[in-house]
Amino acid sequence: MIDAKAPLLEVSNVRRYFGGLRAVDGASMTVAEGSLTGLIGPNGAGKSTLVNLVSGFDTPDSGTIKFDGRELAGRPAHAVSRLGLMRSFQTPREWPELTVMENMLLATGTVSRETIWRALFRFRQLRLAEDEDRRRARELLSSFGLLALRDEFAGTLSGGQKRLLEFARLAAAHPRMVLLDEPQAGVNPVLYGPMADMIRELVASGTTVLMVEHNLDFVERLCDVVHVMALGKTIASGSMAELRRHEGVVTAYLGAVEGNACDTDSGGHRPHCRLRRSANHPGRVHSGCGAVDDGDRGRQWLRQVHPAQGDCRGDPTVQRPGARRW
Repeated sequence: MIDAKAPLLEVSNVRRYFGGLRAVDGASMTVAEGSLTGLIGPNGAGKSTLVNLVSGFDTPDSGTIKFDGRELAGRPAHAVSRLGLMRSFQTPREWPELTVMENMLLATGTVSRETIWRALFRFRQLRLAEDEDRRRARELLSSFGLLALRDEFAGTLSGGQKRLLEFARLAAAHPRMVLLDEPQAGVNPVLYGPMADMIRELVASGTTVLMVEHNLDFVERLCDVVHVMALGKTIASGSMAELRRHEGVVTAYLGAVEGNACDTDSGGHRPHCRLRRSANHPGRVHSGCGAVDDGDRGRQWLRQVHPAQGDCRGDPTVQRPGARRW
């Protein structure tokens, strides 16, 4: 069931075209304040473009984007950030030639407080604020496991460490809402658990989160409400349990139904299985179990769409999926 809390972010009928490509084509959604909301969809669905539009890195051709009642469309990224809406990127964007600590301090409020007049006439207050920012930065680096690297250049960190630094900087900035664009991209799976805890802590601290992610198990663990995009549109919203049963979502991931139901008398398949032709997967997919009939195209792994209905059996041309089900 959709969260009944008042929406902090409201996206209404937003469109963004690039020539003949309709990257976002009438998408609409809401994100409740204090929630951890997911945004999923096949590759090319328009998720990252929508994040760019919301965060001010691009401007919609039409539609409205409201954050706490304020229209965001047309505002540059820095103006959106000052309203308390910040974002991460699929590839972490640190200042590589600054130290980890310096990267943290740039995320705090002291920088915006520094003016020549305050430096001359309110030096003591400014120094106290800087000391507090350093204390807070050390505290966050410790909680994210980066304190020992505080004097290292950020550019020398691993991909996972850069992602943790990005999370720590977001926490230091005290945003009201954060857009996480594929936070697991380029991260060692060993960090998935700690990353989930960090995102939960961010929400527990009062920050609203909208997370774009392809790892659907990860989304299910964290998000109560999930929006689904396909071909630039928002096609469904609900819990992952509800979305598993949504025909439009299944079709978006696996394609339209093709052929007759599998017959247990010829091939040993479950009678509820149907073959689907998917634009994302060249082989045929058994919708009842998610197995792929891909001939010579190589093994492809699809998550099970209807796990309660069991696997197809007895057909040597069908390969069962090895990925975790969603």
